[in-house]
Amino acid sequence: MCATLRLMRINFKVGHFPLFRTSLYTSQLLVLHSLTPPHKTINPKVSRFSTDSSYCSSKSLVFVKGYDFLEQFTPFKNLAKSCTYTVITSNEKRKIIVGLSRMIKDENGWLLEAFSRDFCPSFLVKIMKLFDDREVAFAFFKYVLQDYSENTLKSCCISAHVLAAEELRLLAQDMLSWIIRKVGKCRSDEVVEFMWREHYKYESEFSVLDSLMRAFLTAEMVSGALEIWSKMRDNGLRPSSSAVCILFKLLLRIGDYGSVWKLFRDMLQKGPRPTDALFNAMILGYCRKGRLQTGESLFHLMRKFGCEPDVFTYNILINAYCTRGWTSDALEWVHMMVEHGCHPSISTFTTVISALCKEGNVVEARKLFDGMQDVGVFPSTVTYNALMDGYVKARDIFQASMLYEEMKRKGVAPDAITFNILVAGHYKYGREEDGDRLLWDLTVGGLSSDYLSSDVSIAGLCWVGRLNEAVTLLDNLLEKGIPVSVIAFNSIIAAYSKEGLEEKAFEVYNIMVQFGQSPSALTCASLLLSLSMTGRLQEARDLMAKMITMSFPINITACTVLLDGYFKKGDVMGARTLWEEMEKMGIAPDAVAFSALIDGLVKAGSVGDAYDAFLQMIRKGLVPNNFVYNSLITGFCYSGNMNEAQKLERDMRERGLLPDIFTINTIINGFCKQGRMKLATDCFVEMHRSGLQPDIATYNTLINGFCKAFDVVNADNFMTRMYASGWEPDITTYNIRIHSFCSTRRINQAVMILDELVSAGVVPNTVTYNIMMNSACNDILDRAMILAAKLLKMAFIPNTVTANLLLSHLWKQGLPQRALVWGQKLSEIGFEFDEITHKILDKSSHCIQENTDYCTETTEKSLFLDFLMYITYDHIRRSRAYSDNNDSSFELVEDGPCGSFKLVNKATV
Repeated sequence: MCATLRLMRINFKVGHFPLFRTSLYTSQLLVLHSLTPPHKTINPKVSRFSTDSSYCSSKSLVFVKGYDFLEQFTPFKNLAKSCTYTVITSNEKRKIIVGLSRMIKDENGWLLEAFSRDFCPSFLVKIMKLFDDREVAFAFFKYVLQDYSENTLKSCCISAHVLAAEELRLLAQDMLSWIIRKVGKCRSDEVVEFMWREHYKYESEFSVLDSLMRAFLTAEMVSGALEIWSKMRDNGLRPSSSAVCILFKLLLRIGDYGSVWKLFRDMLQKGPRPTDALFNAMILGYCRKGRLQTGESLFHLMRKFGCEPDVFTYNILINAYCTRGWTSDALEWVHMMVEHGCHPSISTFTTVISALCKEGNVVEARKLFDGMQDVGVFPSTVTYNALMDGYVKARDIFQASMLYEEMKRKGVAPDAITFNILVAGHYKYGREEDGDRLLWDLTVGGLSSDYLSSDVSIAGLCWVGRLNEAVTLLDNLLEKGIPVSVIAFNSIIAAYSKEGLEEKAFEVYNIMVQFGQSPSALTCASLLLSLSMTGRLQEARDLMAKMITMSFPINITACTVLLDGYFKKGDVMGARTLWEEMEKMGIAPDAVAFSALIDGLVKAGSVGDAYDAFLQMIRKGLVPNNFVYNSLITGFCYSGNMNEAQKLERDMRERGLLPDIFTINTIINGFCKQGRMKLATDCFVEMHRSGLQPDIATYNTLINGFCKAFDVVNADNFMTRMYASGWEPDITTYNIRIHSFCSTRRINQAVMILDELVSAGVVPNTVTYNIMMNSACNDILDRAMILAAKLLKMAFIPNTVTANLLLSHLWKQGLPQRALVWGQKLSEIGFEFDEITHKILDKSSHCIQENTDYCTETTEKSLFLDFLMYITYDHIRRSRAYSDNNDSSFELVEDGPCGSFKLVNKATV
């Protein structure tokens, strides 16, 4: 993949991807590339410019390693050579070279040669105008501006004046923003002085000050923008309404509410009058900061200043309500906008439909989806995607597929998001062959553009696990200039992140930035996920801080990913700290974030804190879903508080949520743990009455409960029911039966069950081995050795539980010294003792200190236990060594000004 950054090649070896087919345009483009000659003289009249090593056209481009083709066009060649990073992306570089080639072909090479000798404002303006593209002209300026001396800054300011005079103010503003960003706050006053000193020769006072204000805003220097505001007031000028909107948005984003209201009062006195756009910007800013009440107050204030709320105003507030889970209130706002004569847009309905689906209320979402068409608003691709995602999350793949067919029938073009939703649904809850058929339909059926064809092909390869092929395809597409959007990059980044390959994820991200693609919120969340998956939470925190500083689209999803990572690592304090910092950053937690917090606290054993978070969630108006209730019910059941668990189940029903199979299984398990089998059976019967069908987990829970209560009759009865319902026993079922026989010392029957599960094609797991190993240690030596040999032959893999049970047997059988010796050996290899390990070792130590009778001589049984302990110790030692070799410490380093990052191994620095 790094080859793309080092060398863009002409010769293209097209990979074979049997599942996908490129569009006709793409195919023609690939053929055209393969026929392009390797070298061509740009213009024989301009011999000073080197063309021997480089060739460029609108279709292909080669950069030779160690040689920068653009360097010959800049007057600051020595400074360009000393640059440690490029200020433009690879895509911008390609476009610049194409534009320069066109200039040379049109016999304007003399202009380029003259500019390369002297940084002349006149030459710079002429060259930038010849590009005929603002983006490319600005990229060229960024590249050539390598010197920031006083004379160079003056020349740049003159160029900006000339561009403004020739009605190219936007390009002039781009230049000024880049200069201000590069020289920083300490020298930005120089730029203002140079621009103001002789502006009357080129443009008006308002024109130059407006350009400077916008430049400071683009560079995100609020203090400089406010100084320009004051300068405009001193000269009796009014800032433009559009510039004021940008300034207010920036102030609200950084949380400077005092300046917002100060400037608002200044506007009321001196103008310009507040506009709909300004009120919308303020309402949006406050809503994003979680200050919905202030946003509503501004809404009601609009008419007082002659402004009428438009569809954008209503949509902002509706979206804010939906984000907080207040969908019913959002619907009231929809009715209000209709009453005031404002017609809802497609975005209005899509927002509410998406919110309803996220709540799991797909039925109401479908009603609204059908109702919007009755009032003349027809769903877009985004609307279909929202409802389709709701069906998939509800595991109703049939309805999702029917919606997709309706989408095609009505001529609504699917996009890459449509593909991702449906393929994910088919692979998770449906049939893989349906997902493969969908891939073929999207890529071959003529439903997609070139962008979508590339995006779908790459995402499809990621979904079917062919990640290497996806990377190769992306590499080839980039080399040939075939359109690829951020969705394709996100697919690969997300795939690498889920696999825990964080270095690969960052590599693809950096290539994405180099090719001019801006990261989306999903990109940021995926990068944070890649670090969280491997436990690199500090690096993830550092990355998020840098992303926020660089104004990346960090949203609540990214924070939730990091929060979940802390809980999975067991760092509850880190999760709590992050939760507090989210509020300081102005990121309002949504229902999903609260779900992650509650679930994490429950799993950490803090059920009381989880319930407090649940109450806080309700106070904020967020609607808890089944996942939240199930997490809390699990916590209360685990702690033995069945009354609270049943109260929560009743609360679910009162809120319109139907307890699912997981809810009922959790409550049944809670009763079984307390030995209250009558109540557990009653729950099972009630489950049938409510229309829920028991699954394998239901039967396993009840069978296990009856086995522990030594009620063999009912255990067998539920085994029979399980078979009658069409369920085959899984490894958990077999483990329950094996444990039941072992606990009653019926080892022969347990061995028969072990043989039965192997014959049935069920793979034993660590629980199976530990149950049998525990029985072997309790059995007579001859039979124990036979059973141990059988387990070792089945590739027995010991774990922490194995170590604990063997240490426990050493202590129980009068060998506390051996238990302490093995405990010391385990600690030397970094084995993490849990609470049970500490208890066993403490008891062994206490036993020796009390000088009670214990066996000191070597016996056959002690040798047998030592043998099993050694196997366990050796496996843990080798596993730890492998883990240490693969667990290097990394730090994030910024790799250029375009937003690139790289992970650097601290051990190699």
